[in-house]
Amino acid sequence: EVQLVESGGGLVQAGGSLRLSCVASGFGFGDYAVGWFRQAPGKDLEGISCINSADGYTVYADSVKGRFTISRDDAKNTVYLQMNNLKPEDTAVYYCAAKVGPLATIHHSYNYWGQGTQVTVSS
Repeated sequence: EVQLVESGGGLVQAGGSLRLSCVASGFGFGDYAVGWFRQAPGKDLEGISCINSADGYTVYADSVKGRFTISRDDAKNTVYLQMNNLKPEDTAVYYCAAKVGPLATIHHSYNYWGQGTQVTVSS
């Protein structure tokens, strides 16, 4: 069974940090690019970061560049999203997703999705 399971969300004050984890199982994780997306209430799904499988190349949305860092540990089938200097506008449900081949910033390119983890940043 293919699974992506996110964890690490929670409530944090503005300026604080969280690290999200996405653990994959049931497919060849090492061959897949992984992306992090988020959806705030009443807003569209937003791609915030993604990482390639082969070369570890990363991409960030302007809204998180310099504050968030994506990384992966293929030995653990896990991708991380380190989020620093969090802002109230970062409040959303965060999803990880995986796609075979190179990374993409378009959500419908992704084959597998996790269930999401809530991040709430208070001001």
